[in-house]
Amino acid sequence: MTRIIAGLAGGRRLRVPPSGTRPTSDRVREALFSALHSRMDLEGASVLDLYAGSGALGLEALSRGADRVVLVESDSKAAGIIKHNVTTVGLPGAEVRGAPVAAVLAGTADRPYDLVMADPPYAVDDEAVQTVLGHLQVNGWVGDGSIVVLERSSRSPETAWPEGFAPVKAKKYGEARIELATCYGLDS
Repeated sequence: MTRIIAGLAGGRRLRVPPSGTRPTSDRVREALFSALHSRMDLEGASVLDLYAGSGALGLEALSRGADRVVLVESDSKAAGIIKHNVTTVGLPGAEVRGAPVAAVLAGTADRPYDLVMADPPYAVDDEAVQTVLGHLQVNGWVGDGSIVVLERSSRSPETAWPEGFAPVKAKKYGEARIELATCYGLDS
C-alpha cells in the first residue's frame, strides 16, 4: 500500500487500483518532492496530476501545502479509488476528473498551473507525450515558471522537450526516470 510521505496528511495510507496502474514508489516520490522543494514553494500552489492512478503524486502535493490539485484519470475504477483517497487525506482543494488526459487538455485552462506532474503508462509512446506537452502550452495549462514533471521508463530515451520547456533535471530510479522542466516564454 502507498502512503502520503510528509505534510498535513503524512503517514495516511492510500488505496491503489488493483491493476492497470503503476504507482510511483514512496522512494521515488520522496526524491521527487525533495527536488521540487529546491525549485518551488508548494505552499499555495496549483497542481495538475495527469494519469493520476491512485492520486498519490497530487495528494502528496496537497499534503505539502498546495491549495488546488486537479487529478486526471481516464480509468473509472482508478478515478473511484482517487476519490476514496481524497476523502482519506481529508484536505480541501482536490478535484478528480474522470476523463482521458488528451480530452481534458484539449480544453482551455482557467489559469496556468504552477506544477504539472504526468506519469503516463510506460506503453504511452513519445508522440503522445509530445501531444500532451503541446496541449499544456497552447491551451494555457502552464505559464512562465511552471514546472513540469514527467515520469517515464528508464529504458526509454530522454524526453525531447519542445520549445518553451527548459529541462532542469533527469534522474533514474530503478525502472523509473523522472524528468523536470521549467516553462518559459509562454506568458503574453
